[in-house]
Amino acid sequence: MFRSTLLCCAVVLFGAISCKEPGPLPETPDSPARTAEEEAKTFQIESGFEVQLVASEPMVESPVIIQFDEDGRLWVVEMRGYMNDFEGSEEDQPVGSVAILEDTDGDGQMDKRTVYLDSLIMPRALGLFKNGALVAENNALWITQDTDGDWQADSKILMDSTYAANGIPEHSDNGFVRNVDNWYYSAKSRLRYRFQDGNWTRDTTEFRGQWGISQDDKGRLIYNYNWSQLHGDLVPANYLSRNKNHKSSSGIDHGLTIDRKVFPIRSNPAVNRGYIPGTLDSAGRLLEFTSASAPTVYRSHLFPEEYFGNIFVMENAGNLVKRNVVTEKGILLEAHDPNPGKEFMASTDERFRPVNATVGPDGGLYIADMYQGIVQHGSYMTPYLQEQTKKRGLDAPGHMGRIWRVVPKGVDPASPPKLSQASTEELVEYLSHTDGWFRDMAQRFLVEKNDPVSVNLLEDLVKNGTSELGRFHALWTLEGMGKVNPELLLQVLKSDSDLLKTTALRQIEKPAYSDPALLSRLEKVISQLAENPSEHLALQLALSADVLAKETKQNLLSGIIETYGNHALIRDAVLSSLEGQEFGFLQKLISSESWKEANSDREIFLEMLTTSVINNGQSDEISGLLALANVPSIGWKETVILTGMAIKASDLETPGLVKLNASPAIFRRTDLPLDPNRTELLKRLFSWPGHLPSATAVAVGNLDEKAMKQFAEGRQKYLVSCAGCHGSNGKGASRMGPPLAGSEWVLGDEIQLSLILLHGIEGPIEVAGKKYDAPEILPVMPSHSTLTDGDIAAILTYIRNEWGNQAPPISGRTVNSTRHLNQGRVYPWSSAELKKHMEGLASSPKP
Repeated sequence: MFRSTLLCCAVVLFGAISCKEPGPLPETPDSPARTAEEEAKTFQIESGFEVQLVASEPMVESPVIIQFDEDGRLWVVEMRGYMNDFEGSEEDQPVGSVAILEDTDGDGQMDKRTVYLDSLIMPRALGLFKNGALVAENNALWITQDTDGDWQADSKILMDSTYAANGIPEHSDNGFVRNVDNWYYSAKSRLRYRFQDGNWTRDTTEFRGQWGISQDDKGRLIYNYNWSQLHGDLVPANYLSRNKNHKSSSGIDHGLTIDRKVFPIRSNPAVNRGYIPGTLDSAGRLLEFTSASAPTVYRSHLFPEEYFGNIFVMENAGNLVKRNVVTEKGILLEAHDPNPGKEFMASTDERFRPVNATVGPDGGLYIADMYQGIVQHGSYMTPYLQEQTKKRGLDAPGHMGRIWRVVPKGVDPASPPKLSQASTEELVEYLSHTDGWFRDMAQRFLVEKNDPVSVNLLEDLVKNGTSELGRFHALWTLEGMGKVNPELLLQVLKSDSDLLKTTALRQIEKPAYSDPALLSRLEKVISQLAENPSEHLALQLALSADVLAKETKQNLLSGIIETYGNHALIRDAVLSSLEGQEFGFLQKLISSESWKEANSDREIFLEMLTTSVINNGQSDEISGLLALANVPSIGWKETVILTGMAIKASDLETPGLVKLNASPAIFRRTDLPLDPNRTELLKRLFSWPGHLPSATAVAVGNLDEKAMKQFAEGRQKYLVSCAGCHGSNGKGASRMGPPLAGSEWVLGDEIQLSLILLHGIEGPIEVAGKKYDAPEILPVMPSHSTLTDGDIAAILTYIRNEWGNQAPPISGRTVNSTRHLNQGRVYPWSSAELKKHMEGLASSPKP
């Protein structure tokens, strides 16, 4: 038996050797390829845990994806062609494989290898299904099956030739998670797939992540990017992308944490930008994520209770695994590092490359260690990294790999049950198991079997089960089998569980849409649910309102906005259900007695509605907006409408959307609350005799036509991310943030401004000669590093050219280079520190 036991923070093999070392083996000046036994001694792990070897070469080679099947066998995608030399000379060779590993003697170490599929070119995705799997290789997706029971694929059918069309390993579709909604989702992808009624369906979905994807107990998709360790969806897929007139800025791709700090236990000189000051500390150790991947939700109870629901993130460049504790804050998710300064798992071996992970049926955390010197793809390798790689001998050898299991100390590996042999009744029972692996697997098997006997059992579980998650999975199992029962769903809507009620709302939408009688009954139930909904329920009500009759919908959504309009996500959810009805809803809101007084949330939502009306492109509605604003005394609502119209007009593809017979009277007013430039932009929406708008957008200050589009996009993102603290008018908000209008920080150096958004700023700050400090403003402006470079650039371009500000636009390229050149900055700046940093940059010799 080969098993390793952790003592004194070091891993010791066979459990028989006494531990003398105070910690893991120290790093060496070079980075030699070690045996698995030698590598095991390099690990540091959180107290109370041990690392056990599951498999190593030649049993496994270059593992990049691992998944357990229904009988506890471990499927491994082996990307054997990846960067075994500087040229990546094997990437176009059919050397990859998918293997099935088994532990036949129950000692916890794999001893049987079956090659399910070989001769693959750069395989990158695996989705288990029936007696086979979806497999991505050679840039395409294939349906593979074993038809004779030997677990070697003898059928391989092309399913989607466009699946991983980009081809570059770091930037092509990969992964697969079978979500609770019965769709298979990938990372780095806009595609999802589902098997139903004997056929596979491909659908488009929102773009997610970079490498690896998983789900939590409620089916929320979790993913990340190499520079931002933890993102996830707060709403089910494809809701917020329904309304073509509105582009959501929340809910999907939500950053759970801005924390980028990592704490390696060895130096990491062989990283792509190791030569840039701030990438490595004085000991040469990586300071922040540069290769985050495969966030894995821990959904078992084998670990101590405080680990349940934690998310583990792989960082192969830093040779470590990060642990994040996740908490729900209303409808939001937040994550934090419970042990700053020390990682859950780290190694002094530079070749330890954790690239993927999964939770096994035994509750262990299984980690795919590619054990490779080169992990940066050649397409992005810098000369510095090539030099370091060669200097440290990391370009050879290749074709190695390990799989490790992390478990509490003293835990012997448990033999998993064979769910393929379970009866229908037993599978239904497994839906209520305490561990997510069993629930997911039982749901998948029940859906694939589609046994009519299971329907009554599942409905009984929904009605009488004692496990909320069991009832949740039973509902989705019925949905996957095509056995949605509206009568059952109406009963569920009267339950006390928000999770079950939101699930029932999601599932009843489709049948209610095609059944007027059912819709009428649903509307009565929804009117009761809307009387005092929680945030979670209000969110789903807003999303599901799309199927309701117009009047019912508007009454429901106006109530939700009145109660929860301060939530950006709920504002987006409401708009997602209003396609083509935005103008009517706008009219309803501004005529409401409760909307007499202005507040920032109402201003933001009214402008979002205005933008959506223009995007809808109906001339009568756009003219109607202008008519609504042309009142004797122009107030806050009219000002917001006119401002929103003007900003949207700045990025129109086709000016003169609305053809009029004469100049509108509003343009002859002397009290119009817009400056001349903004008024000219507003006129761009219309044409009339004597006025033909230019095809080129009216420039605002330093902005050309391209930058004007960026400006308009930045306004929408500003409203979601910044207006709460700085006001929609840029004048700041009491106890929140200082003004941006006329701010030298906004109008000054573009690098300095980018650094503020990327890292945040704290402490007192002086703006236009006035000092701002807590409690007049918040003590810290947080980092916005989870936003993309393009989003940050759009926001900055907007604030530099609004409220009388005039400054050159900022490009996504500038933000990107600033982000990379300041890697390692993991704390907010103080104003004094930032000014000193900028002085240092100014005095540095230019390349």
